[in-house]
Amino acid sequence: MEIITVNPRGFCKGVVKAIQIAKETAKKYPDQKITILGELVHNRLVVEAMKDHRVETVESKGKSRMDLLDQVNEGVVIFSAHGISSNVVQKAQAKGLITVDASCEDVISTQNLIQTYLDEVYHILYIGQENHPEAEAICDMDRQNITFIKDLDAINRLSIDHPKIFVTNQTTMSILDIKVLLDAIQEKYPHAIISDEICSATRMRQEAILKLENIDALIVIGDPKSNNTRMLAKIGTNKGIPLVYQIETYRDLIELPFATFNRLAITAGASTPSYLVNQVIAYCNAIRDCLDPLEAVKAIKMFV
Repeated sequence: MEIITVNPRGFCKGVVKAIQIAKETAKKYPDQKITILGELVHNRLVVEAMKDHRVETVESKGKSRMDLLDQVNEGVVIFSAHGISSNVVQKAQAKGLITVDASCEDVISTQNLIQTYLDEVYHILYIGQENHPEAEAICDMDRQNITFIKDLDAINRLSIDHPKIFVTNQTTMSILDIKVLLDAIQEKYPHAIISDEICSATRMRQEAILKLENIDALIVIGDPKSNNTRMLAKIGTNKGIPLVYQIETYRDLIELPFATFNRLAITAGASTPSYLVNQVIAYCNAIRDCLDPLEAVKAIKMFV
């Protein structure tokens, strides 16, 4: 079995920055309670690791950042890498909280771009993942003049009559999906200005999968809630790779039919820690070297 480790993979600069900010905040405010509003990044193991630095997380499925803020009544609140709206920031400051922004620079860039067009009285069509915090922060900028788009059906239902339309998207979308949606909007609104804002980290990871050839199986490592991880798996499926496995840790590999693989590729989402990736690679190498699953587990202990 040949193992291909896809590059780039794992942590992107936005995730690294967010984790660093959270750790530095804990050091800066040793006597304050520190809470992250929503998951800092979409990886539960990173969230758990933050507890070792006195950083807690408030998260509840279906609740907006504005709703979650009701649970934070003291100390420091850190806004996650996915971006935050000014409305939430203002509410936090009105509660007397110390605010720290760990937003990804690419997300901030998209927000600033949208604000520029809002100031010029454009109507915004924003393509994103429903209930994703990045999309939530964008739409909360101006609920009246930003229309959220999640799929082709939403585009077909559009009935916007506005002379100035600007179209953009969430930074972690599929490069294949976004092209279809942007083309559909351009056809319906030929006068629309379009800016594809998929970030370089997302784009490079997806393009790397599209370049793979003669692969029997693809392993994508990441949290189930991570949109960029799900998009990597989706890209692999769309590419026609026969078997695509989205996993969280090496423990999810135990039942995989490795004996049937000739060429196996491994990649990871942008919020996946390096040690998890290294564990998976070590496990696969051990299996390739004819170790049984239990012996293979022993081979990865150095990465724990």
